[in-house]
Amino acid sequence: MSNKVIISCAVTGSVHTPTMSPHLPCTPNEIAADAIGAAEAGASILHLHARDPETGKPTADPNVFMQFLPRIKQSTDAVVNITTGGSHIMTIEERLAAPLRASPELCSLNMGSMNFGLYPLLGKYKEFKHEWEAPYLEASRDSIFRNTFADIEKILDQLGKGHGTKFEFECYDTGHLYNLAHFLDRKLVTPPLFVQTIFGILGGTGPDTENLLHMKRLADRLFGKDYLWSVMAAGRHQMPFLTMGAINGANVRVGLEDSLFAGKGRLATSNAEQVQIIRSILKPLSLEIATPAEAREILALKGGDNVAF
Repeated sequence: MSNKVIISCAVTGSVHTPTMSPHLPCTPNEIAADAIGAAEAGASILHLHARDPETGKPTADPNVFMQFLPRIKQSTDAVVNITTGGSHIMTIEERLAAPLRASPELCSLNMGSMNFGLYPLLGKYKEFKHEWEAPYLEASRDSIFRNTFADIEKILDQLGKGHGTKFEFECYDTGHLYNLAHFLDRKLVTPPLFVQTIFGILGGTGPDTENLLHMKRLADRLFGKDYLWSVMAAGRHQMPFLTMGAINGANVRVGLEDSLFAGKGRLATSNAEQVQIIRSILKPLSLEIATPAEAREILALKGGDNVAF
């Protein structure tokens, strides 16, 4: 399956706020419908966060997750990938609550603490729909998105060892790749490693072509044949970086968590639209899209029948 490309779709995330797009899924019904649409469009993996149904604020409440997870499982065979990152304002205990309840096949796992600067978005909007939005963005100016070695060990133990969950290792910088290699050396993670290299987040690796190639070269040296590479990029860099990544052998991640747009100045109307765009880019490259079953085989996942929702 060397030229099968896994498309992941990050449906809502915790970066964007409701003011930024009327198409951002916020309620459980919206998240479920958008996730199912993305799967029908060709996404094999659905990366999921939850939001307060009334305000759209990111939430770690497992009861909110359970309002959309069963519906997604009943409607699609896509791999459900639940965040353990949550947002920069959540504790590690809050971030673990939903995945420990749901026992998914796959979870995201950030591979280091970092500054995660959302505050530049403040200057793009004169007013916000909800009172929480501006303070939430401003808080990223003076807070650290915490992912200590102890935090990572806890997640690997409780979810990986305790539930058989595998991980999408989110690497925002070269140091995060070295952190992952450290855990591989300690045999706390098991190949094949699903390595998501991320570009364009303030506080992480910048959106420069050389950085993409450097991250790939470094991952090759650290992990050899023991990893699967994937690429995501923020905002306007999304599709150009996914295209460069795919040409160089990467899997790809789209979704309204990463970018709200479907073209210059044009908001994406759904996650499915972004999936369709990347498929139209991959097709001329003679790259086949992995089905959910093929993604499970490639990533050595435990299978969807063992999840708890």
